[in-house]
Amino acid sequence: MNATITALLAREILDSRGNPTVEVDCLLSGGVRARAAVPSGASTGSREAAELRDGDARRFGGKGVLRAVDHVNTVIAGQLVGRDAREQAAIDAAMIALDGSENKAKLGANAILGVSLAVARAAAQASDLPLYRYLGGPAATRLPVPHMNILNGGVHAQWQGADFQEYMIAPLGASSVREAVQWGAEVYHALQAVLRAKGLSVGVGDEGGFAPRVQSNEQPLELIEQAIEQAGLRPGQDVAIAIDPASSEFFEDGRFYNLRSENRRLDAEQMVAYYARLVQSHPIVLLEDGMAEDDWAGWKLLNTALGERIELVGDDIFCTNPAIIARGIEQNIANAVLIKLNQIGTLSETIAATRLARDHGWGAFVSHRSGETVDSFIADLTVALDTGHIKTGAPARGERVEKYNQLMRIEQGLGTAARYAGAGAYVRAPRFGHERVQDAGSHPHAAPARTR
Repeated sequence: MNATITALLAREILDSRGNPTVEVDCLLSGGVRARAAVPSGASTGSREAAELRDGDARRFGGKGVLRAVDHVNTVIAGQLVGRDAREQAAIDAAMIALDGSENKAKLGANAILGVSLAVARAAAQASDLPLYRYLGGPAATRLPVPHMNILNGGVHAQWQGADFQEYMIAPLGASSVREAVQWGAEVYHALQAVLRAKGLSVGVGDEGGFAPRVQSNEQPLELIEQAIEQAGLRPGQDVAIAIDPASSEFFEDGRFYNLRSENRRLDAEQMVAYYARLVQSHPIVLLEDGMAEDDWAGWKLLNTALGERIELVGDDIFCTNPAIIARGIEQNIANAVLIKLNQIGTLSETIAATRLARDHGWGAFVSHRSGETVDSFIADLTVALDTGHIKTGAPARGERVEKYNQLMRIEQGLGTAARYAGAGAYVRAPRFGHERVQDAGSHPHAAPARTR
């Protein structure tokens, strides 16, 4: 089929938080019409590509995106109409050059990314291939471990409970994505029951996780372990835990980590010791943004202490930027990078960032944003790039579950070729210091192994 771009049509839509975002349709001469929508973050790194907002207080409190929409419909369309949609790298490079700024501030990363993703999806349709196969080729057969954010704190819970932003479950012991999603949903509902029994709130945050008013940053780990067991599963063997403190949000004076829920201020060395104790006591396989984005010395301490034991993921510090990731690799401050499309602004640069991490033995952890849409692009991207793990919120709320549903569709489409990443998803093989987790079956309150 002819894949020449004949039109690009953008519009302003609403994301999952009720804020405007950009949606783009790409039309091809062969009759294909493909669509992509752009997410938006809440806790954002200072080095992220720049969203373009209108700043008109009369509309959406200044958050409108009509200028970004207009840039797609006029400036970008004027450059790309007539090009072959299958020339992804050239198309992305043309938009970067057209913008000309260091962080895509002129046209808006939201405008550029919307076009980049819509073009890729259109090219896949024109090639009569599923998106994951078009992007990843015939070897794209491994399904990721879903990391489900089931308990929230920090900015996602308006600082009403834990300081840490996300507590996630990772069903690494499942035999398939379908079973992993099932287990995740069962633990989610079990956690709701645990919270209710303790008189804690079951209201949810931006990403569908519960946001109770807990007394410490460790209490959510204890509650989640109870929920895993109540669901008939074993902490650490069937379902592990990942945490994203989003520590830049509580880093103060360039020196201290202010844990409001515990009335404690810790320096970097003390914060690392705090994490080490949590990892020793609970089945934690992954720690994202354990240190603030500007605390490179703290990151070095953290990697020295825990880098051989768990996956340490940099988000705000790297912002999916290959140049910053390269610096992190050189200085050996982590062992994995979070991958967010809108942090860098094009599909090609996202792929480059992922490959850079993987080529140096680092993990790559694909992520949604707190302001999401029902676009499931990152589900296909995770399979295409074989990253082995993804986080896209709780197993609740339509914009979150659409990604999990897409992974189950992909798994079904692959048939017997499908493989589930399981514990092999991580650059550091899970090993826990917690005695109960090492031998969960012997613990007096542990659930028996499920029959699969």
